[in-house]
Amino acid sequence: MGAHLVRRHQYEPHWEKKLAHVAAFERATLYGILLYGNRRIHYGPMDPKESRRIFIRQALVEGEFETRAPFFQHNRKLIDDIETLEHKSRRPDVLVDEELIYAFYDSLIPEGMHNGAAFEHWRREAEAANPKLLYLKREDLMRHEAAGITTTLFPHQLETGGRVYALEYLHDPGNARDGLTLTVPLIALNQLSAKRCDWLVPGLLKEKVALLAKTLPQKLRHKLGPLPEFAEEFVAAAAAMETQRREEVSLVEAITRYAREELNLVVPPDAFRPELLSAHLSMNFLVADEHGRQLAMGRSLPQLRAELGEQAGEQFSAIAQPKAALSGITTWNFGELQEIMEIRQGSQTLIGYPALVDRGESVDLEVLDAPQKARELHRDGLRRLFMLQLKEQTKYLEKNLPGLRDMAMQFLPFGDAVSLKDQLLRVTFDRACMAEPLPATPAEFLKRCEEGKTRLSLLAQEICRLAGGILIEYQGLQKKLQGMKNFPQAQREIEEQIARLLPKNFIAASAWERLQHFPRYLKAVALRLDKLRADPARDARWSAEFNPLWQTWLREDLKQKKQGVSDPQLEQYRWLLEELRVSLYAQELRTPVPVSVKRLQKMWQAMQR
Repeated sequence: MGAHLVRRHQYEPHWEKKLAHVAAFERATLYGILLYGNRRIHYGPMDPKESRRIFIRQALVEGEFETRAPFFQHNRKLIDDIETLEHKSRRPDVLVDEELIYAFYDSLIPEGMHNGAAFEHWRREAEAANPKLLYLKREDLMRHEAAGITTTLFPHQLETGGRVYALEYLHDPGNARDGLTLTVPLIALNQLSAKRCDWLVPGLLKEKVALLAKTLPQKLRHKLGPLPEFAEEFVAAAAAMETQRREEVSLVEAITRYAREELNLVVPPDAFRPELLSAHLSMNFLVADEHGRQLAMGRSLPQLRAELGEQAGEQFSAIAQPKAALSGITTWNFGELQEIMEIRQGSQTLIGYPALVDRGESVDLEVLDAPQKARELHRDGLRRLFMLQLKEQTKYLEKNLPGLRDMAMQFLPFGDAVSLKDQLLRVTFDRACMAEPLPATPAEFLKRCEEGKTRLSLLAQEICRLAGGILIEYQGLQKKLQGMKNFPQAQREIEEQIARLLPKNFIAASAWERLQHFPRYLKAVALRLDKLRADPARDARWSAEFNPLWQTWLREDLKQKKQGVSDPQLEQYRWLLEELRVSLYAQELRTPVPVSVKRLQKMWQAMQR
């Protein structure tokens, strides 16, 4: 009876996707008293003109319409494709403004049309006469052609290491996924080539090379010429590079080689500053589990491996080990050991690296997902298998290592007698049985056992003699260092040198070719200490020449360890540094190779090339 006194107000008209009509909210008041609010109502009949506008804009233009109509699927796919081109080309102006798409539908759809049911009824009748009536055309949706945006330049996937990874493109500066995102399954995280990913895709390579070159110091940068032209020429030359090489050579390494070969210009790799590049020029990695759920995301592959690498290895092992692993091995009874192994898992092929793993009383044959880790474990496992095969000789050596009791006392700063014995045995078997190439068949293994069996005792004596000499020199140095508190800088340099030279596992960790020189290196330190008291200024001059070379090596060594790589050239350079110490501080001691500050500076430049 009082309905005429109730005031009703409708607000926020919008498209309801599930109900397929335009709805709004309504509130009602009686003399200012709220009767109800936020009541959802069918708004179409109340304002047909505005409801039609909302239907066209939100349902058709913005795609919020549930329909199987062919025109709708075609138009949405066409718009998605053009938006993908925008993300790939990083140009947000390829797709036309939404107003033009609105105008297209507005010109065709009759007045009063504002809900899904009515629209579908009209559409079927209209399409009976003209099936393509509501189909948008590509030229209608593009302001201009996105020239050069091809699947060759901007592929949907990246293939590396025998596996295919999905790629996604996004142009949204500031977004964590801006640029190129590669989805890597957790199980493949340890196998993905970081160097290959550094190259991104061909369509982004020219921009990345030009901006990388721009980060060089001015004196190097201007020698490259106009950077866009340099980048274009490099990309043209790199196009001929084999895919396999891109997995082995980083982009910076390839640029430095190109500059040297084509321009005769030496550009040190560490002169580039990739950290200054925009985020979209570094690959973004999305790590997903077996169900496709995101586990982690970031642009640093080493960091992702530090977080999830162990979990990835466990998942790989859970699949690979039941198919290929053996346990409790005490002799070579498993046939030929392959370098790599392919393991089928559904439609996928997993690449594994077989390795013998030391278990103390036996070894296991396992398949690992990372080649470097497999090599490290395999050496320990193979050595253990030799010791198990030659168990009588092993027992004899354990009881008869010459001078073990005296060495154990001198070894206390590094560990106990058990650790010392273990290291001595490891080096003995390494020298007797573990020469490269390592055996890969039962026949090769048995032949190596026969060759090594007769040499074990003599080798053990030689190794114990060398280890004893090193420990004696070390003890003498410790006494001398205690009286050097008046020379803190030299004392600090020497302590750092000895710590690097003699870690706790120095007997087993050092190559035999190097270990033989350790007594001479320690004697050179003792001579330096003797001369230091007589002429501190001379010692300071030598330090001023040597320390820059040493610090450069330390920085590069730290960088490579973070990246999980090992460069034989850098290792050679490190030992030449020790020879330089001898040449500078203890000229009386003979060095096996002539070495000088100038020679090492030239060698470093060559290594950068």
